[in-house]
This record gives sequence, structure tokens and C-alpha cells, in this order.
Amino acid sequence: MEYRENYEEWLSNPYFDEATKEELKGIAADDKEIKERFYKELEFGTAGLRGIIGAGTNRMNVYTVRKATQGLANYIVKNDGQAKGVAIAYDSRRMSPEFADVAALCLAANGIKAYVFDSLRPTPELSFAVRKLGCIAGINITASHNPPEYNGYKVYWEDGAQITPPHDKGIMAEVKAVTDFSSVKTMDLEDAKEAGLYEVIGAEVDDAYIAELKKQVIHQDSIDAVGKDLKIVYSPLHGTGNIPARRILKELGFTNVYVVKEQELPDGNFPTVSYPNPEAEEAFELGLKLAKEVDADLVLATDPDADRLGVRVKDQNGEYHTLTGNMSGCLLADYEIGQRLATQGSLPEDGYLIKTIVTSNLADAIAKGYNAGLIEVLTGFKYIGQQILGFETTGKGEYLFGFEESYGCLIGTHARDKDAIVATMALCEAAAYYKTQGKTLWDAMVDMYDKYGYYKDDIQSITLKGIEGLQKIQEILETLRKNPPMEVGGYKVLKARDYQADTIKDIATGEVTPTGLPASNVLYYELTDDAWLCVRPSGTEPKVKFYYGIKGTSLEDADEKSAKLGEEVLAMINAML
Repeated sequence: MEYRENYEEWLSNPYFDEATKEELKGIAADDKEIKERFYKELEFGTAGLRGIIGAGTNRMNVYTVRKATQGLANYIVKNDGQAKGVAIAYDSRRMSPEFADVAALCLAANGIKAYVFDSLRPTPELSFAVRKLGCIAGINITASHNPPEYNGYKVYWEDGAQITPPHDKGIMAEVKAVTDFSSVKTMDLEDAKEAGLYEVIGAEVDDAYIAELKKQVIHQDSIDAVGKDLKIVYSPLHGTGNIPARRILKELGFTNVYVVKEQELPDGNFPTVSYPNPEAEEAFELGLKLAKEVDADLVLATDPDADRLGVRVKDQNGEYHTLTGNMSGCLLADYEIGQRLATQGSLPEDGYLIKTIVTSNLADAIAKGYNAGLIEVLTGFKYIGQQILGFETTGKGEYLFGFEESYGCLIGTHARDKDAIVATMALCEAAAYYKTQGKTLWDAMVDMYDKYGYYKDDIQSITLKGIEGLQKIQEILETLRKNPPMEVGGYKVLKARDYQADTIKDIATGEVTPTGLPASNVLYYELTDDAWLCVRPSGTEPKVKFYYGIKGTSLEDADEKSAKLGEEVLAMINAML
């Protein structure tokens, strides 16, 4: 049993520290746990590393982080990028500062300068810093909205986006080639500083980042007029958003910002939530309680690394409504593009709204309504960043707005990842603008549905942990590949897309055309009446996700149709388990 041999190697090898060995001795009688920790190496995928913190080859620890960094360093050296350096940020999770330093000192030992933030920072600021400092790459220590036992390691390239082809495959290959933990380089912190290979960064990057955000404001006049009247409840969910989100709102003129005290301070244990995800209802329990006490107009929550923004808005009757990522993304897309048109008189002829394949068809309707182009990319904001880079390098195309359904959007091109700080700013600005017209954000949402159509989108997720869970997820995808549905919830399948096979099959004619996107283990079904269903394994969690959307004739009709389709999707899932 190879996993037992790996376990014994970690116990006996003097390279591994005593604390690690003590932790491993504690599971000596638990063969299943030993297997989970040692049956494979923690995979360095296209999103970097993400896993449970602990000792073992299949866990996040100083050794797996250092090994991944050695592979990255090797790739940087092969591409002659070592002189440019690497920016490193981290969030509030357990071991984040330690992992950041481990990575920095490995880079330094390889002759690559590390620019390390002096304390926790949001993901979008790391993306910004890579370009601001002219770095070859960036590393962000974060597991985003995963449960507290997780941490992660995201790699960015010099354009400020998470790695995409060919760099993702190149870095993955270099990491895989590092087979001996003890061969990985490191050096002493003071020696690295003395050699000019470890530099602490902070306020100067913060100030430049905030200045870029302010450039995106369209209606400062509306903020000046009613910003002091708006009441905003905000929660950083124990993460990185607290200081930058409050700073930008204060500097723009929003003075009534109420922070959820219980969730204000950074805490990697996330004591007030089981799952620090702004998509989860529990994340808003304390915020809504405070909102009702102060009669807030909107309630906002950023996830721990502040790249996602959850939203609740109050209507004219005082009732709070949840805006899903699709809803808030479309609301901001309509506001940003519409007000740009209104203030400038025209839009770029080659302007584009960019969305992912699991994002609402309402985005398509908005783009069409403004006569803007629409680009659809695979799930993952890095693919939106890749499109921005393409616009810049070819001189063709202009970025108008980009978002994905999981509460992630980007306004402007200062960063190349989703940015919940700029989204917080923009949503509050939009609330001020609509308030000057006597409207709430919910009124604006309903107006948008009336204009473009009553689209509703939702998701069903099944968590399947461990080795068996991973196998089951693959079985579900393969079952659907071999036996694709001809009907889902009363909607006929018009076209079936298989992004892994790069095929779009027209069910009626049998014609097969390419998807035109990179290979990905994703299945998508275009249904009648503008409905759809998409199935994909999560790239960050042990889940398989079923996304779906419909178009109704009213809000009530859309709710009813969505609920019915959701029931059918759940029945389909249960039949495969």
C-alpha cells in the first residue's frame, strides 16, 4: 500500500518537523485518514492548490506549499522572468501568513524577489499589485469561501489574471516534476531581506488601488446628493474586505455604513458561520438583523478574500430581497453600460459584455438591448481576464463589463479578477443614483425584468467528499455523456454541448459543431423556451453543480417555473446517486 509507505516516510524523514510528525502519530490507528492524506499528492490544477490544512501529501501545509512554489520558480526561471519578481497576498485563514512567507522564501532562494503585503489583503488588490509592480507572477494564499478547514494557493501571471494556457499547463508540469520535498529551496527571512529578495509592501499599493476604483465612479453627483441618506449594512465575514470596503465608501461620501460587529474582525475559524459564503443564507442572518434595527437600504457581505459580493436590498414596503449573483451582476451590468451610454452619448462600436457559460441569459438580453457584443467563456473569472488581455494585445475590442453567476464581477480593468470592493462601491453608487429618481435597487431590478424579460436562474449542488465522492462525481458526468437527456422538466433538449469533447450537437438534425472553447468537463443543454441546464464539477470544492435557468412571463410565473425545474433536476440527480 503506497499511501502507508508515504505515511511512514513522513514519520521517519528528518526533513519533516516534529510538530508534523506528532500530528501524524495521532492518526496512526486510523487507516482511512492516513489514506485520505497520503493516497495522492495535493493536485496543482489550473486554479493552483486548494485543500484541507494538515500534514500529508494530500493536504495544505508548509511542505506542499513550498514544493508548489519551487515548481513555479522553475517555470519563471525558464521564462527569464526572475528579474520581475512575484507579488504575494494572503487572507484571514489559518496558516495564511505562514504559507505566504514559505512561498516568498522559496522564491528568494531561487533568486526571485518577493513583494509580500504587510497584512491580509483582498484578492483583487493582489491582481492589481501584479501589474502595478510589473511582476512576472502573483501568489494569493486563500481558499475563498470554502469552510474553515481549507486553505489554498492561487497563481497569477503578469497580466494580473489567474493562470491560463499555456502558462497553467507549463507551471503544472514543473510542479509535478518536483518529486523530492527535500530538494526544494528555501532561505532565512533576514538573509532574504538583506539580499533585497523580500520586500514588504502595503499603503502605497492600497492608495493606488483605491485611486483606480474611484475612476470608475459615474455619478458622484448622486452620491453627493443622497449618499448621506443611504443606510448601508456591511459584513466582511471575518475576512479581508473590512478596511478597503469601508475606506472607499467613506471617501466617496457614504457616511451611514453600519458594520456587522460580530463579523468585523479577521478570524480564520469564521465563528459566526459554518460556511463563509455570501451565497449562503446564514451569512446574512446577523446583517439582516442589524439592517432591520437601523432600517438599512441595502445589506452587503463580501467573502473572506473579498472577490465576491452578496446582496440584499429593501423595497418600498420595507421588505428585504435577495439578489443572486446573476441578479446583482445583471443589475450592475445594466447600470454601468446604461449610464456610460447616457453620460457619454455612445458606446464603443466594439464594446463587449463578457459572461460565463453558467451565467444568466438575461445578460445576453442586456447586451442585445445596448447593441453591445457578448462573449461567453468557461466558468472561472480568469477567462474573462484572458479576454481583456486579448483586447489589449490585439487592439480590437473594449471591455464594458464582465461577471459570473457566483457573485463575481469586475468594473474597469485595474484588476483581472473579480472585485467585490469595486462592486460594493458601484452598487452603493447605483443605489444613490436610483434614490435620486425615487427608486430603490429592487425597483431598478423589477424595471430591468420588465424591459428585458423575466429570467430566473438557480443551482442545485451535491457535496460528495473523499475518494469515493470524487469517483461518484465522475460517474455522474459519464452517465450523462453516455445517456444524454432528451427532455428536462418538460423542456425539450434542443442542443447538447460537451465542452470536454468540444461538441455542440443539434438534437433535431444531428449536426455537430465545435464549442470553440478550451476542453472542460462540463455538459450544457439548451432547452426550449429559452431554458437551459448545465452540469459541472466544482473546481474548488467536492461538489457537482447543476445550474439551470428559465424565462417567465412575470416574476410569479418565473418563480413557479424555476421551482418546478429545480424539483425535476433534483429528481434527476437522486436517480444517479
